[in-house]
Amino acid sequence: MRKQADWMTPSDDRILELIREYGNLTPSAIAAKGDISRQHASQRCGELAKYGLVTRVHRGLYGITDDAVAYLDEELDASTLEPKG
Repeated sequence: MRKQADWMTPSDDRILELIREYGNLTPSAIAAKGDISRQHASQRCGELAKYGLVTRVHRGLYGITDDAVAYLDEELDASTLEPKG
């Protein structure tokens, strides 16, 4: 079972799964593929980047990190992550 952090929302798993499946995505692409609003996807990507689960590849384009893959594979407890600088 995945171990979410208190700051995470249920849609965060879906966002991470989509980026892992399709590669780098924009919030608009996440919204189209994941039945999530673009604004919510954008906000969540910013929060996921803050904790190192996604990386900003380019303005508005997000990629998955090794920590996110470990989290999705149930090998990382997200509550242990600290905000990055």
